[in-house]
Amino acid sequence: MIKVGIVGGTGYTGVELLRLLAQHPQADVQVITSRGEAGMPVSALFPNLRGRFDLAFSAPDIAQLGACDVVFFATPHGVAQAMMAELLATGTRVIDLSADFRIRDIAVWEKWYGQKHACPELVAEAVYGLAEVNREAIRKARLVACAGCYPTAIQLGLLPLLEAKLVQPDSLIANAVSGVSGAGRQAKVDMLFSELSGSFKAYASTGHRHLPEIEQGIHALQKAGEQPYALTFVPHLVPMVRGMHATIYADLLDDSVDLQQLYEQRYADEYFVDVLPVGSHPETRSVKGANTCRIAVARPQGRKRVVVMAVIDNLTKGASGQGVQIMNIMHGLPEQTGLENLALIP
Repeated sequence: MIKVGIVGGTGYTGVELLRLLAQHPQADVQVITSRGEAGMPVSALFPNLRGRFDLAFSAPDIAQLGACDVVFFATPHGVAQAMMAELLATGTRVIDLSADFRIRDIAVWEKWYGQKHACPELVAEAVYGLAEVNREAIRKARLVACAGCYPTAIQLGLLPLLEAKLVQPDSLIANAVSGVSGAGRQAKVDMLFSELSGSFKAYASTGHRHLPEIEQGIHALQKAGEQPYALTFVPHLVPMVRGMHATIYADLLDDSVDLQQLYEQRYADEYFVDVLPVGSHPETRSVKGANTCRIAVARPQGRKRVVVMAVIDNLTKGASGQGVQIMNIMHGLPEQTGLENLALIP
């Protein structure tokens, strides 16, 4: 059994992680931390976990966490970096669901996240946790920085095109829509039901924290001297709890390529990526609660602009499910272990 520790178990990614680990045949959750809820039984906060976890939340303790085989951080940015060096020194391995170690350029991270990085010496070691790209590096890693939700959907949508050098580098546009759980489990006026219900809006149109993460990922596909890919990314908020839909546009350099075949071949061996038939439109409800990305590709009116549509559950493939997939890779298990549940419809 894999002994698992979780730092920050009271948010939405925390409870999603617990839900998935409860049905994982090789995972044994040993400790779940929360300073604010220390002493409270986990099932008292999340009644869906009654009968699955007898643990209570506890204050973080390095020795207790270090006795685990793997530790997840399901915390806001800034928390993991403060504990990381001391925790890794115990010999445990870490999967960080926060943004602390995703961006390799420290100055860029500090600009977008508005604080000094507390552990810059470990940033270069951290492996970016998008399994469909970095599987082999993840297998050996001590520290994995799990990809963010928007970056997961957008990069999976773009990968076949960029790997094949099929698009104009400065033509990339992504409009992406997220459910409100992406903002976390906290009280905010603009997240109230009466503020959100029946409304739809864009936000952070001049720049979102996930943009440098996405561009770092797509630039890694290029060679020195190539015109760098430039992405225009506009996120949107929709009044649903969970789910994410990315619509991605790019101008083709070669319109003779069979794009459907390109995508099907690229993801043929990827258990968690489903390329839909020609003419399909993926729906967020088709991935609700599942660690799956569904993708459709189209060329409207047969023109030289490609449209890619990708849907994920922002809490599952966009966070905790991806984390469990990474844990499976790190421990030599089939990637789908504990993640074979179907999406919830309706």
